[in-house]
Amino acid sequence: MAIERTFSIIKPDATRRNLIGKINAKFEEAGLRIVAQKRIHMTKAQAGVFYGVHAERPFFDELCEFMCSEPIVVQVLEGENAISKNREVMGATNPADAAEGTIRFEFAKSVGENSVHGSDAPETAAEEIAYFFSGLELVG
Repeated sequence: MAIERTFSIIKPDATRRNLIGKINAKFEEAGLRIVAQKRIHMTKAQAGVFYGVHAERPFFDELCEFMCSEPIVVQVLEGENAISKNREVMGATNPADAAEGTIRFEFAKSVGENSVHGSDAPETAAEEIAYFFSGLELVG
């Protein structure tokens, strides 16, 4: 099995409710290690660049507003098949479809306020990690 790194965000709805420790515990229980982490308050400009792939979608402006509404936690997770493992731990985007025990099943408020973000592919993970972290900040 391949050791990978993936990118994760604990979103404003979760930081507002002080769920960072509970969410991180789920990652760690699944065998993922946090190798970089910081709490930031994303600007609208940063959100626009980060979510640029969705710029033409109707939810883009609402997503950017939401992501800069409160502080977030950006982090890099490492482990065997980290990308798929993280997505499994997060659960389906819609909390109504999320499996019991997943982050979104337990903590998400809605499709929009779904508590976490995770990379969907190795290329995306590399881009997202590089957007928020320098190589010196990745301590594994």
